[in-house]
Amino acid sequence: MSEPRPVSCWLTDMDGVLVREQKAIPGAAEFIQALQQHGRRFLVLTNNSIFTPRDLRARLLGSGINLPEDAIWTSALATAQFLENQAPGGSAYVIGEAGLTSALHQAGFVLTERDPDYVVLGETRTYSFEAITTAIRLLEKGARFIATNPDATGPSLEGSLPATGSVAALITRATGVEPYYVGKPNPLMMRSALNQIEAHSESTVMIGDRMDTDVIAGIEAGLRTVLVLTGSTKEDQIARFPYRPTRVVNSIADVVDLVGQLAPLPDHAETD
Repeated sequence: MSEPRPVSCWLTDMDGVLVREQKAIPGAAEFIQALQQHGRRFLVLTNNSIFTPRDLRARLLGSGINLPEDAIWTSALATAQFLENQAPGGSAYVIGEAGLTSALHQAGFVLTERDPDYVVLGETRTYSFEAITTAIRLLEKGARFIATNPDATGPSLEGSLPATGSVAALITRATGVEPYYVGKPNPLMMRSALNQIEAHSESTVMIGDRMDTDVIAGIEAGLRTVLVLTGSTKEDQIARFPYRPTRVVNSIADVVDLVGQLAPLPDHAETD
């Protein structure tokens, strides 16, 4: 087998890697600065479809992380791009917030309740029984079902909240129609991110905090992967999975020095 190519591009998850409960994780700001100083192409990925990249930039800036708006890639943007490629100028009934509706508008989609091509489900803090009922009836009439991501719950200061995957399961139970999920762990989101920065999978690393979304999506997209232990997956859980990240580190602070090396990422499955 050939030697791994040097790392020149980086993809990273947001929650659990750069921020936790809207507070920057130590090393996050330095990591972004290192990427910019060394001229590395990169994107910050999130399955969150609520916020636009502009909103997310403002939230990150409030946490001390200065990130360009165009360096943020959400499941809403990936979903809009996917639908634009599948059905240019199509129509959709959308359950979601500004991050999703604005992305679909920019992709040329018409948002309507009248015979839409698709029902598109995203994340919102105000899921409405009326909107869910409308989605069910449109699917029964033949609309196709798309969801931004399969996450069952989302975090809040008070605890877990039901998220897109939970509501999608309710709709599927009512209709028998399974959605197509665009966001992680679908490697489609990784591929779309690579295309955004004109990166090659062999020279790109994915950093994440979850084995079941970030790491598996990275592996399936042909990327090397780094798991940080500041989020969902804990060190004693790694062995339960039938796949391994390329490297396991305590936090994003342990990755900062790797950015400037432009060398192959050494395989090291133990925690640094």
